[in-house]
Amino acid sequence: MDDRLFRNAMGKFATGVTVITTEVDGEAHGMTANAFMSVSLDPKLVVISIGEKAKMLEKINQSGTFAVNILAAEQQEVSMLFAGQIKEKRETEFDRIQDVPVIKDALANIVCKVYSKQAAGDHTLFIGEVQDIVLREGAPLTFFAGKYGEITERQPV
Repeated sequence: MDDRLFRNAMGKFATGVTVITTEVDGEAHGMTANAFMSVSLDPKLVVISIGEKAKMLEKINQSGTFAVNILAAEQQEVSMLFAGQIKEKRETEFDRIQDVPVIKDALANIVCKVYSKQAAGDHTLFIGEVQDIVLREGAPLTFFAGKYGEITERQPV
């Protein structure tokens, strides 16, 4: 099967946009990702998928913690920055929850400690046990067929 066909098919699944953050040796690191889902209520677990070539893989292995930051509609530039789509150097100011860096003004900051990990093809799945959550109101940033978007509020039928 052709790689492009597979990628195009996966792009037909509309997702939210997250930035995964962690800290190693006093330095915050982040990467944009849409491979995220909840796993369990008891214990409260989520999973993220990190490519074997991503710098974030070793950072999470070193720190043992990460945060999933669900981006708001107005945070497309934040996503682009952590996806490497903005090449100019920019300073990013982080908030902190339980000493883990998080993205300011995200719809949700979900702080996790690594519960387990599993190699899967060219990615590693990190299952995180949720330690803390901060929520904000707003509309989510979305991604579909290779493009950013947002959900508009539907009127009752």
